[in-house]
Amino acid sequence: MNTASRIAAAALASVMATGCAKFTGDGGMAPVTDSIRREIGKDAVKITSPEEVQRARERVQALLAEPLTEESAVQIALLNNRGLQAEYNELGISEADYVQTSLPANPAIGAARTFGTGSFVGLGLQLVGNLLAYATSGRRTEIAKREFEEARYRAVGTTLTFSIDVHRAYVRAIAAQQRLSYLEQSRQTADAAARLMRQLGETGGANKLDQGRVAAFYAELSAHIAQARLAAQRDREALNRILGLWGSDLSYKLPPKLPALPATLEPLNDVEVEAVRRRIDLIILRYEIVTLAKSIGFVDATRYFSFLQLGGFYDNEVETNSAGEQTSKDRYGLTLGITIPIFDTGEARATAAREIYMRAVNRLAERSVNARSEARISYASYKAHYDIARYYQSRIVPLRRQISEEVLLRYNGMLLDVFELIIDARESIGVNLAAFDALRDYHLAMADLQAALIVGGTVPPAGIINTLPPPQTIPIGIP
Repeated sequence: MNTASRIAAAALASVMATGCAKFTGDGGMAPVTDSIRREIGKDAVKITSPEEVQRARERVQALLAEPLTEESAVQIALLNNRGLQAEYNELGISEADYVQTSLPANPAIGAARTFGTGSFVGLGLQLVGNLLAYATSGRRTEIAKREFEEARYRAVGTTLTFSIDVHRAYVRAIAAQQRLSYLEQSRQTADAAARLMRQLGETGGANKLDQGRVAAFYAELSAHIAQARLAAQRDREALNRILGLWGSDLSYKLPPKLPALPATLEPLNDVEVEAVRRRIDLIILRYEIVTLAKSIGFVDATRYFSFLQLGGFYDNEVETNSAGEQTSKDRYGLTLGITIPIFDTGEARATAAREIYMRAVNRLAERSVNARSEARISYASYKAHYDIARYYQSRIVPLRRQISEEVLLRYNGMLLDVFELIIDARESIGVNLAAFDALRDYHLAMADLQAALIVGGTVPPAGIINTLPPPQTIPIGIP
């Protein structure tokens, strides 16, 4: 067996051993669905058919028929947000790349018809295949498979980040609605006081100064309500966008107020370890480092010869002499094409592969440090916001209520004037709004803590691209 035959046999054996990857049938979603259900207890679904669209639509409408809870909001968003579906399409593209990489390179066939002086006629056939592509198919497929696994982790990270964003939007929408409702109730009280002051003014029981102060207080409240109404509309529209709702679906109902504070906080032991263990961005980077290490070996193996082509040819020559007799000659053999590493020795590709690997290592080290810091400050913020909200509810608001009752009692006893009553009303409104904000900030801090422990910041970009540069081929005949 000659050299070319041995090379061809080795390449064929590599292809047969590797095999071709198969499509999963669900775009690689099964591990993603399992991870999401395990982490947050929700269904992540890739919608690919009209029947699935209809089922998702029916489920969304059923959830919207009841007052929206945080749990139902997250599930609606997972079913209805088309941006998230586009991320799942990215996973399907990654699977297609993996399957494509696992396929052997198609051989090329060429035919030629040649004519010479006199009555010479030639017919040639050539079959050409890239032996290096066949020989390295197993390693390239392994790298592509790991990149597909990375894409699955990215889909999980994107979904978890998305669910936390839904939680934030849900909290802000309810908080803005609750703030608006409280201000409108306060204005009703101020409106009654303003009408009473006008009636007293008509009978001479109230002077112009007191009437002006009450009217100004009512006007200020009206301005604050206009601002609160705009904020509530803005936050509800942000929730609508992330839920993917429009048209008749916008009439859903939100709860009148945020969930109450829990009686106590569950302590989290060693949040740093929890973050380093669970965070999806760190898992992706660790996975990518292993993939890049394999890529370095691949680049080193193909550093000098990035292209190796083997071809078989057949020529049939027919020549007619002066007597009209024809002679036929058959010729066949092999051709081998390789790149000659004169100018490009592959050093640049090998150096780039090592630098890309070290870049990933350094990014993992940096992100691990950042993850620990983010976990610490998120947990500290979570506890601090809980303490602040608890203090408002247990101390500040009750004290403010006692003061207001005492002020009203003294006003009715004509020991205080309208000015002091208005000052107390403003302070009371400010304290209650601050208590609402403290409760909202606690719920947002809880979402931030979940993000710090599970997903972190942005999901890292995709790693390497496994392609070989197009080489220059110089055929060498081997008859």
